[in-house]
Parts: sequence; C-alpha cells; structure tokens
Amino acid sequence: MAEVVSFTVPAGSDKTLFVWELSPGPGAEVLQHSLFTEFSRFGLLYSVRVFPNAPEATPGFYAIIKFYSARDACRAQKACDQKHLFQKSPVKVRLCTRRKMHQHPIYPLSSFRCQELANYYLGFNGWSKRIIMLQKLPDFIVKENTSPDKSSARQSLKYFCALEVVLPVYECRSRGVGIAEEYLEQQEGPLEFLMKKKKTQKLAIQKALSDAFQKLLMVVLESGKVVVEYRPTEERDSVSEEFKDLIQVNDVSWNQSYQGEEECLSDFSLNGE
Repeated sequence: MAEVVSFTVPAGSDKTLFVWELSPGPGAEVLQHSLFTEFSRFGLLYSVRVFPNAPEATPGFYAIIKFYSARDACRAQKACDQKHLFQKSPVKVRLCTRRKMHQHPIYPLSSFRCQELANYYLGFNGWSKRIIMLQKLPDFIVKENTSPDKSSARQSLKYFCALEVVLPVYECRSRGVGIAEEYLEQQEGPLEFLMKKKKTQKLAIQKALSDAFQKLLMVVLESGKVVVEYRPTEERDSVSEEFKDLIQVNDVSWNQSYQGEEECLSDFSLNGE
C-alpha cells in the first residue's frame, strides 16, 4: 500500500507514539537521546519529547514520538511495545488516539527539515537547488512614535529570493519564493549592517526553499520505491507571477552554497498540533 509523505509538519495520531513507564534514573536528556536512537531505526523522526510523570504518579517519564510516516510509526509500535529497549524494565508503546475527529492545521516544514526529509527519501544526490534571483527590495521607512510630540524612523532591509528545486531522476522542478525583512538601527556600523544583510538574504533563501518543497509530494510504495509528484497551488503561482514582473534580475555576488544552513525555529507545541 502506498503512503503519501508531504513537506509539512506531521499531523494525525497514526504518526504519533506514546511511550510510558520510562525509568527516572537516566534523566530527561539521556532518555530523549536513547529514544531517538532506538526509534529512528524504523524511520525518520520529526520529534522526540520527554516529560516527567505527574506528581501524584509513580516517579518516571513518558515520551511522545512523532514520525513522518504512519507506516514507520506502526512498525515501531509493534517492535518496541513491552520491550526493555535501553532499560531494565519493559516500556509500553501505543499509537496515540483522539476521541474526536477534527481537521488538523497544516504547517509547512522549515527549510532545514525539508532538506532533511528530502535527503532521507531521495538521497543526498537526489535533489539540488538553484537560486534564480536574490535581490534587495526598495527600502521602507517605518515611523515609530516615541512620545506624543516626537517620532523616529527606522529603515527596513528587505530581500526577495526565487529559487528552483531540481529532482533530475524524476525530471521534476519546483520553484519557490521568499521575502525576509530586517530592521536597521540608526547607530549601527558597517559590520552590523553587513551581518544583518547576510542574515536577511539567508532567511529569504530559506523561505523560498521551503515554499518550493511545499509543492512536492512523495509517494512511498510498500517496496520502498519513491515516486514524486509536483502539485502547485494557484495561490503560490500567483505570487510567483506577481514578482516576476516587478523585480529585475541582478548579478549577486553572494555565496550560493547553503547546504549547511541551519535555522533556529522552535518546534510546535503539543497544543498547536
């Protein structure tokens, strides 16, 4: 049976495992590392979170583990339930269930996680990205009231990026766009300005990369073979066409090797999933 894996935050109880009866001895950080090592054998993990038991319960921890694939989560549950794993006593593992069915919000993955997911299913050489455009947009002046009689202005540094994700094996291409903005302070020197410029450019590239991946769907067959489908949305296409006529292409002397980029983006809370 085929399974669809998209470049969005995994939602649904069929991809989430609840693990409890974890020993209190090692501590939360050690348990998180041990759980990640143990369960990543079954597939790529989105998150592993460890929480202490309620004060009135037996001392110890429980964990919530989220996979990208429901098939991998099911395999992990069957293989690890009632097993000792990395501790002396067995743990209990169940697929999470919800009493009421409701529509889960869809959140796009960050560019870092998109690359991680693509590397896992397509291979490190199975895809590449090409920056089409990286250009500074006109400056914006933002007025801020500092007192009833006075106001100050802040300059805004804004960059636009358009790039293309290429999957040569599947003869597939997907384009994405992104805009990033950073405010400048009046007393900043040339070094601070350069650092903010690079930061804004990098963030625009990350947003464009994430947007390009959102238009791709991976269909994972039971044999392990992966098929990729390109599914653009009208909204994203209209945004691309809008900037196509507004922005002229310039030569950019900016390092276009971003395979090692990282993002400081916090995971969604349990309540937000």
